[in-house]
Amino acid sequence: MQPTAAHNEKIAKMTFATVYPLYLAKLERKGRTKKELDQVIEWLTGFNDDMISKLIDENVTFEAFFARAQLNPSANLITGLICGYRIEEIENPLTRKVRYLDKLVDELAKGRKMEKILRS
Repeated sequence: MQPTAAHNEKIAKMTFATVYPLYLAKLERKGRTKKELDQVIEWLTGFNDDMISKLIDENVTFEAFFARAQLNPSANLITGLICGYRIEEIENPLTRKVRYLDKLVDELAKGRKMEKILRS
């Protein structure tokens, strides 16, 4: 299943500030921490805690968020299904990057060990 152009556009325009608290709430319900969430985001994007806070304050879209990111060279090792889509088959680069982040958060919520999540 491939995302439609409208789906890709919707993802591009979503703000990181809107999604971040949802990620955090999901993880806290599962006994994980903000520190772990920020560690996963830093591994994927290169953004430290201060930069994450700044991006939230700026209310950046995912399009701007990933335009500023230095994607981890091992990000392509993130595979599998997320939200009904096989990550490695998503053609739109931005949508694929957002799904990488979704997958990492999902793995964290499921209790996977950090060294596995960070593909080390």
